[in-house]
Amino acid sequence: MKIISWNVNGIRAVQKKGFMEWFNSTKADVICVQETKADVDKIPDELKNIPGYHSYFHSCSIKSGYSGVGVFTRIKPENVTEKIGIEEFDGEGRILEVDFGEFILYNVYFPNGSSENKRVPFKLRFYDALLARCNEQRAGGRRIVVCGDYNIAHNPIDLARPKENEGNTGFLPEERAVLDTMVASGWVDTFREYHPEEPDHYSYWDYFTRARERNVGWRIDYHFITDDLRPALKNAWIAPDVMGSDHCPVGIVLNP
Repeated sequence: MKIISWNVNGIRAVQKKGFMEWFNSTKADVICVQETKADVDKIPDELKNIPGYHSYFHSCSIKSGYSGVGVFTRIKPENVTEKIGIEEFDGEGRILEVDFGEFILYNVYFPNGSSENKRVPFKLRFYDALLARCNEQRAGGRRIVVCGDYNIAHNPIDLARPKENEGNTGFLPEERAVLDTMVASGWVDTFREYHPEEPDHYSYWDYFTRARERNVGWRIDYHFITDDLRPALKNAWIAPDVMGSDHCPVGIVLNP
């Protein structure tokens, strides 16, 4: 099963930049998108009704054109859930939980810490709530994939300028500690399974400084899997040559 995740920074904007051509070329089984920036009723029918795929969207209900996630899947899920039951998170359109039976796939647009790190406490509460839900499912024997824009570079190797960003959201010690805890509790960073110590692999570049041209980037888009899915992992990659957003797609192949 080929699963791709991409923060598209506006589903309608990326549609005008060749999204459908890219989509069809991937031959993916599941494509997860984040930061759709569109109410569900404003997403074009061409994107809602792609031949051969089931589509699901969760948009922000408290501010139009903000956040939002979507999933396109060839395999019809057993169940799709939009909420984790916590009001302060559920209204922002950040989660789709897709149950394929063999495993649960979470497509998540994790919060940004915002300017002056104002939303870091909210971001950390969001992580705690989602991981608590995942831990309950793991305790019940479920295998899980959590993909999306994590808005955290885990280690110095995961961003071009770690020293300069030690005080900035996305690389704060308390943010990085969340991913440390995930790894310690048996979550697997799929990309690092195949590229354990390779630098200069990034999935996000700042538009305004034209950072992509210089590859001054951050690796903040991930597929983390529970360790019981590690034997099923067959590949993991980043696709920096795919344009259309300030992020690029990241992918995995699972044989669950």
